Amino acid sequence: MDLLSPPVAFHFTVMFVGMVPPVPDMAFQEVSGLESGLDTEPVVEGGENRFVHQLPKPAKRGNLKLKRGMSTQASGLVQWCKSTIEGDFAEAIVPKDITVSLLNQMRIPVAVWTVGNAYPVKWTVGGFDAMKNELAVETIELAYTTLVRSV
Repeated sequence: MDLLSPPVAFHFTVMFVGMVPPVPDMAFQEVSGLESGLDTEPVVEGGENRFVHQLPKPAKRGNLKLKRGMSTQASGLVQWCKSTIEGDFAEAIVPKDITVSLLNQMRIPVAVWTVGNAYPVKWTVGGFDAMKNELAVETIELAYTTLVRSV
C-alpha cells in the first residue's frame, strides 16, 4: 500500500450533524458541488489610467448535490427535505452541518470538508424507463453558507 498515491474518488462518506431520527441510509453514489470561488470587481484608479485593480467580492459557493438510490419516507433525510421544500415556509428552515470525507483503503479520511448551514433547495427524482434495468435515483441539492477543508 502506497501512502503517497492519490486517493480514489469512489471511497467517501457523508454525515449529517444532528439528523433526527438517526439516518442509516446515508449511502450516496455521487457527491458534487464542493466548490468555493471569488468574483472580483474591477476598480479604475482615479487619476491613473494605466491600472485597473481587481478587488475581491465575498466568496461564492455552488450547491452541494447528493445522488443516491431513492429512499422511503421513513428516511430522516427524506423527512427533512419534505418539511423544508414542501412545507411552504409554515415552519422555519432548519439548516444542518454536513461532513464529507474522502477515505483511503483503510477507511481513514485523507480529505474532509465541512459544509455549514446547509438546507435542501431542490429534490429531483430521475426518469423512469421500463426498457432499462436501473435503480430509481434521487438527487438532493443543498444550498450552504460555509465550506471548510480540514484535512
